[in-house]
Amino acid sequence: MALQDLTSALSAVFILAMIWLRTRIQYAKRGRRLQLQRAGKIYFVAALILFVLGWLLAPSVGAVFWPQTAASPVLTRVVWFMVGYYVFILVHRYLRVRHIEVFKPVELLESR
Repeated sequence: MALQDLTSALSAVFILAMIWLRTRIQYAKRGRRLQLQRAGKIYFVAALILFVLGWLLAPSVGAVFWPQTAASPVLTRVVWFMVGYYVFILVHRYLRVRHIEVFKPVELLESR
């Protein structure tokens, strides 16, 4: 794997982790465990699919929008991933407005 591909891959993993953590923080309550809901599974699979599409399509899309600049594949992929991050913030807000939970807090059984 070339250094540029490694940089893009690390960016994708980092931003996917940011989506996971940001979404999880929205449901965090002290003393409760979080359980991923069906909508959450769909949410994160959609994010993963968007990022895989970005890996494959972003260099071509970048060449269409910036033909004279010969935009680097790394730059176009990272831009795609960042846009994906912000899109999923909006998707999560939409889900919250519709009262669709990505995570559900569950009570922990206290051991005595």
